[in-house]
Amino acid sequence: MNELAQTLLTVGSLLILGFVTDALGRHTGLPRDTLLLLFGILIGPSGFDLLPDLQADWFPVVAHMALVMVGFLLGAKLDLASLQRYGRQVFMISVAVVITTAGVVLAGLVLVGMPLTLALLLAAIATATDPVATADVAHELRADGRFTRTLLGIVAIDDAWGLMAFSLMFATAQALHGEGGSTDVLLSASWELGGAIVLGGGLGMPMAYLTGRVRPGEPTLAEALGIVFLCGGIAIWLEVSFLLASMVLGTIVANLARHQTRPFHTIEGIEWPFMILFFVLAGASFDPRSTTELGLLGCAYVVLRMIGRLLGGWMGGVLSRAVPMTRRWIGMALMPQAGVALGMALIASEHFPELRQHLLPVVIATVVLFEVIGPILTRRALVRSGDAQATSHGTDVP
Repeated sequence: MNELAQTLLTVGSLLILGFVTDALGRHTGLPRDTLLLLFGILIGPSGFDLLPDLQADWFPVVAHMALVMVGFLLGAKLDLASLQRYGRQVFMISVAVVITTAGVVLAGLVLVGMPLTLALLLAAIATATDPVATADVAHELRADGRFTRTLLGIVAIDDAWGLMAFSLMFATAQALHGEGGSTDVLLSASWELGGAIVLGGGLGMPMAYLTGRVRPGEPTLAEALGIVFLCGGIAIWLEVSFLLASMVLGTIVANLARHQTRPFHTIEGIEWPFMILFFVLAGASFDPRSTTELGLLGCAYVVLRMIGRLLGGWMGGVLSRAVPMTRRWIGMALMPQAGVALGMALIASEHFPELRQHLLPVVIATVVLFEVIGPILTRRALVRSGDAQATSHGTDVP
């Protein structure tokens, strides 16, 4: 079979697989992301080895295309109207959770003897959450109330803060990893972050004004994707954070393009097929045998992330003067973790290939773990808060 036929057959099969996961997810309760990762492991080199060798060539392209869209959509959540709607409490708790989680994981990993570069990267990755799994649990329980509204507001925007934290810590890790003194470290980090902000803003302002003008109110998919991919490509070429650049682009467009919001709807409509390929190929790149060598690192990461979430939720609740119930349970409700964390890990492993054997196994294994136990903990928090109305079977929650 020639190369073109192999590629088309593989992409078509994997996209159909995405539809299958929807059905399985509804019957098993497992998130789609977890199922796609598990399918990837099953059909990858560690399983039945059904994927062609071509995946190694086009996986980086698929991953970057998916992640630049994710960054753009996360940026859209930081428009002023949304932030005002979420309120001071949501803002303070979400920021506190991200900062505390990163700080606890970083300090803990350094204390157990992990290299600073690896600790920085894992600390940044630990900040990501899975808003879809959290919202699904709330919907299943028909939960409604102050706690639920606060929780949904937090998961709507905290990945954006996490992305900022990752960009900062990733730039620091890159600078520390290079040769040179403190001045070189500062310059390198400043270029990685500052260049991304300038690029995202420079493309965002004309996009905000021009989008939808050719066909008023209906900018085409090509228009929206073209600017987003252009931003990602220039960022990679200039060696600045493409995730941060695309997020700044989304934020600028969300705040300045008051005449319509169609660019975000068009990206949302095409994002999922890329994410299907992204998750399956990420699972295929995972070697389960490598988890036996993780030991202390994997256990420490899981425990520290959970501590950071619980402590961050409590601190944010105190700072925002939330009611005791919110302080006590909000951190537990923020345990699920999925695609953004995996994307961060892939970017980090690409730039630090010597750490790949530690980063990817830890993050993929813990993403699966947090996607399984996370919704259970979220469910418990919602029930304890008193917001849960009923289970998915219609019976009262005790």
